[in-house]
Amino acid sequence: MLNKGIKKIKKNEAREKFLKDKAFLWWWVKDVKKISDAAMLEGTLNYGDWDDVKSVFKILGLNKAASIFSLQIKKKRNNYRPKTLNYFKLYFQEYAPRNIRD
Repeated sequence: MLNKGIKKIKKNEAREKFLKDKAFLWWWVKDVKKISDAAMLEGTLNYGDWDDVKSVFKILGLNKAASIFSLQIKKKRNNYRPKTLNYFKLYFQEYAPRNIRD
C-alpha cells in the first residue's frame, strides 16, 4: 500500500517536471500544472519529439495514453494532424490494441 502511494507521488512529480520543462508545448496555457492528461498527450503527440512522447507514455502508461487517444479521435473534431493521427492510430493498434477502437 505504501509503495503504491510512493509510486503515485513520483509519477505526479515526474508529470509536473515534464509539464514545466516542456511548457512550450502548451504555449497557450497560463498555468501548465492545471493541464489535463488529455491535453498533455495531445500537445506532446502534436508538437513533441520522440523523447517527449516516450516520457508521456511513461508518465501516463501506454494503455492509458491509448485510451485517451482513442476517445479524442472519436470526436467529430480533433486537433491531430492527419499524419500524426494515422501514425499513432497504427502505433497504438500495434502496442496497445485493446485500448484503441475504430
